[in-house]
Parts: sequence; C-alpha cells; structure tokens
Amino acid sequence: MWKFSHWMFSLVAASQRVIERRLTRAGMLVGSAMIGTATLGVDTNLTVAYRIFAFTAALLFVAWIATRLQRGRYTVDRHLPRVVTAGEPFSYRVTVNNLANAPRDGLALIDDLADPCPPLAEFRARMRFPTYLKWKRLINERKACQVDELALPELAPRGALDVTVRGEALRRGNQHFQGMTVARADPLGLVRGLSRLDAPANVLVLPRRYALPPITLPGSRRYQPGGVALAASIGNSEEFVGLRDYRPGDPLQRIHWKSYARAGEPVVREYQDEYFERHALILDTFAGTDRASTPAGAAAFEDAVSIASSLACTVNTQECLLDLMFVGAESYIYTAGRGQMTTGSLLEVLAGVQLCASKPFRTLQDAVTARRSLLTGSICILLGWDEARREFIRMLRTLGVPVLALVVTADAVEERAPWLRVITPGKVQEGLAGL
Repeated sequence: MWKFSHWMFSLVAASQRVIERRLTRAGMLVGSAMIGTATLGVDTNLTVAYRIFAFTAALLFVAWIATRLQRGRYTVDRHLPRVVTAGEPFSYRVTVNNLANAPRDGLALIDDLADPCPPLAEFRARMRFPTYLKWKRLINERKACQVDELALPELAPRGALDVTVRGEALRRGNQHFQGMTVARADPLGLVRGLSRLDAPANVLVLPRRYALPPITLPGSRRYQPGGVALAASIGNSEEFVGLRDYRPGDPLQRIHWKSYARAGEPVVREYQDEYFERHALILDTFAGTDRASTPAGAAAFEDAVSIASSLACTVNTQECLLDLMFVGAESYIYTAGRGQMTTGSLLEVLAGVQLCASKPFRTLQDAVTARRSLLTGSICILLGWDEARREFIRMLRTLGVPVLALVVTADAVEERAPWLRVITPGKVQEGLAGL
C-alpha cells in the first residue's frame, strides 16, 4: 500500500507540474472544457456536447503543433546569492541570450527547483496513513525557496537581456536549482513551448532570526588550556607578561636574545595563561518519533533552531567563546570566537540541523559533561520539560555551571525558576522579549 500510494501521489504531483507549465490560463480553461464535454458527450444521440469536445481538442492540438514550430535557442547565466535567510525575500540577476536570428516575444522565465517530493522512507516515517492532503503538506514542508515565474520583454535577434528574478526563502535548508526554462506561448495563447537549460546551483537558507534584548550571560572567566588560539595550527597561545631572569628548566625558545646580549645573563620571556569566558549553546534535537512526525512537533523544533540562531548572533564572540553543541549522527561541537569559527559559520551549521531519533537524550548530557570544566555558562534550548531534561539541568547546576534554560513547548510547565523560560511555539518573539 505504501509503495503504491507513494507512486500514485508522485505521479499526480508530476502531472500537475507539467500541466501548470505547459498550459496558460486560457489553455487550462479550454482543457477543462474539453474534459467536461468529453464526460457529458459520451452518448452523441442525447447531447451535442461532443461538438464542443472536438472543437476544444482541435484548438489544443493546433496550439501544440505551433509550439513545436516556433522553438527558440537561448542561454542563461544566473547569479545566485550564496546564502539567504528564511522568511525573507531575495533577488538575483539572470542574463538571457537569444541565439536566433529573429526576435522573440511573449517569453517567460521559470527557475527549475529540485523536486520536493519526499522519498519513500520519509513518506512512511512521516505518515500514519497515506492521504494526498498530508502528502501536499509534506511537500510544502520540504520546500526551502519559492521563485515566481517572470515575464520577459521582447528579445532582439542575437541579443541579451538582464533581468532581476525575485523569490522568497520559506524555511532553512539547502535549496538545489536544477536549471532554467524559457517558455513561449503559441499564437493562440493556449500552450507553451519549453526550452529547458541546465544551470545547476545551490543556495543555503539560513534559519529565521529574531530580535533579542541585550543578554548578560552568567558566569566568570575560566582558564582555557592552549590560550585563545586553542587548537590553532601554530600551537598554544599565551599572553606576554614581561621579562625575568632565567630559571633552570625554562625552554630555550623563550630566551630573549637581545636582553641576554645586553645584560650578559640569560633573560626569558614570561607568559601567563589566558582566562576568558566560554559559553555553551546547547540545542536539544531529541523528540519522540510520534511527536516529531506531527506538524506541531516539527514547528517547535524549527522555532528552537531559530532561537539558537538568534542567540548565536547576539552573543559577542569577540570577548568570549561560544560552543554550539547538539547531537545528530554523532555528537557535534562547533566553537565560534577568538580565532575560531565566525557567527555566520554557526548559522550555516544550524541550517542543516535535523531531529535525532536514533539516540537517547543521555548522549547530549554525556557530551556536555565531558566539557564541563571549560564552561563558564550554558544556554540550553529544550524541546520539552520531562524527567530526562530536568535531570540534565540539575546536573549542570550541581557541577557549578550557570544555566539559562529555554523550553520550547506548548505544554504547561509548572516549575518556576529565574533560570527557566517557557516559549510557546509560534510566539517566539514574545517569549524572547522577556529575557
């Protein structure tokens, strides 16, 4: 049943895309009349609807022949942005070249986005019972961008035209552009001829971000092994304090040779290990299978990712380190600030974060515990407030790590604490305003 439903729904969706591209609005009206009269005019002795059917069918056939006779040759050069932000419009420039010796008018430019139909495995995982309504909803959830069709002015013979195409980023993720199609309607304005051109490209859609008030993160400076450079290719980095007399055991690399030549005795450079703040931005990617498959569960996770992105942009990584921690196929830790990754790089990582259903929540707790000695404080973005998550926050507080817990849930949370904030999905901006 699942394979047949997936095949049938995919066939219907593909047919719908072909009809929307091939037929103009007038062509759809004529096609609808042809189908309706074909149904009514089965018995030619009782009705004359078959005459309308024959007329509309002839119109569409002549229009289709005309599109085959007026094919053009074109090239396109698309200049896409590398990244866009979910929930915001974007635009890009396209150059269309006419390779024919005759002018071309009545053209339309269509960007070919990747097919959003889900594979069979995801189709089965996201549905309890296959229905076309849920199929359409799943397709809409997989669309990262939407680009509208653009009508082109007349193209001169062997001429080029620069146009601006506008689109909208719907949700975070990677949007693949397969190519572009130049469409031209027949003289009757019913059927369009399509010239498909290969122009593969990718656009990364960053998570939606919200405005946050100034946030004072808890905690004090701590010693960080390796100095500010941490694992930089040049090795450890420390802050220079001054010069002092040589002591047995000092490395020769620290001898200050100019002072040695001037004083006649060995003088070494003295360094001090650096102490600075290091905060953990912990993202909960664990949701039950049943919960994750519901629209409410998916929306709550997207809000959690948007909150993490907003915090990553708000924390001043010039003065501290920020560790983004989450669990996917494995435990991931990405560090921004002080010579490490940039905030933009963290946003690109968050653009690809997915729910984890194959590991227990304990995996995240173990990953954070392993780095507890380095952490100044932590911001935990949780998808619920059950016993496992309460124990996780209790463990961090017991270890002396200050915590700010943001729980994204529509369920009632009875516990009240100054370090706990409950954010209702769909009302993220209101919830963050009170931080």
